[in-house]
Amino acid sequence: MGERVDLSSTVGSLAFPNPVMTASGTAGHGVELADYVDLASLGAVVVKSLSADPWAGNPAPRVHQTPAGMINSVGLQGPGIAVWAADNLPALIDSGARVVVSIWGRSIDDYRRAAELCASLPPEVVAVEVNVSCPNVEDRHQMFAHDPASTRAVVEATSEAGRPRWAKLSPNVTDIVSIAAAAQEAGAEAVTLTNTLMGMVINTESRRPLLGGGGGGLSGPAMHAVAVRAVYDVHAALEDLPIIGVGGVTSADDAIEFMLAGAAAIQVGTANFADPRTTARVLDGIHDWCRKKQVTRSRDLVGAAHDDA
Repeated sequence: MGERVDLSSTVGSLAFPNPVMTASGTAGHGVELADYVDLASLGAVVVKSLSADPWAGNPAPRVHQTPAGMINSVGLQGPGIAVWAADNLPALIDSGARVVVSIWGRSIDDYRRAAELCASLPPEVVAVEVNVSCPNVEDRHQMFAHDPASTRAVVEATSEAGRPRWAKLSPNVTDIVSIAAAAQEAGAEAVTLTNTLMGMVINTESRRPLLGGGGGGLSGPAMHAVAVRAVYDVHAALEDLPIIGVGGVTSADDAIEFMLAGAAAIQVGTANFADPRTTARVLDGIHDWCRKKQVTRSRDLVGAAHDDA
């Protein structure tokens, strides 16, 4: 079959030329991947999470390779939204990329202030990904994304962002469906599933945690099956809620697996550190897979694993 495959994707009210995006935290704050990938060719570039204020992040060491991925405790280091908008965003816009800004906070008010700063960003910033998987300083025993009420409060607080919001949720919960439903009820147009798994590596020589922040987030192929399950379960329960699948995508097969589970789009994350050309390779691979399987529109794959289930 020689005809070209229609890779266009829709996430809520937004249309993208294809379903492949970078994952927040793995492609920098700007055009760091531009030497390896035509950023305009991707569905979108999701930048590293930003808060209303500059944040120094966690002490070193921050990143460690694991047998099937990596664990990190970077701590959401960033320059703050205003500085990013002045210093990094112009080059991203010049590259032709569709930009998704990821925001985070340590309190409900932090999220509110971050969203208000997003409202004045240029239209090339097409969406705000609300990283709900952050420690809640108002309740140190949990993250916002570990509870439907906290998730709802965060999403509601970001209502002034001035563009569609996607809630990025945590896999470290027993009932991710109820949390996704809370995000949708609070105004999220989509959910990003999922953030990293909580983990730890201990240095057997020093007998202490290896990362400077103690524990960290496990990402990469080790968590792919966990994220696929989250996408599948949420799509089964909330079929009208768009999903962006993320976690351990290293190949077109990984991306298509997410789409079959119910994801309208996918993000490539940890694989960018091993090979910064991965997003382009995954995008080309989806096209080739569809052509070989005589799939003329990739969006027809979304949720197909649920057919006749």
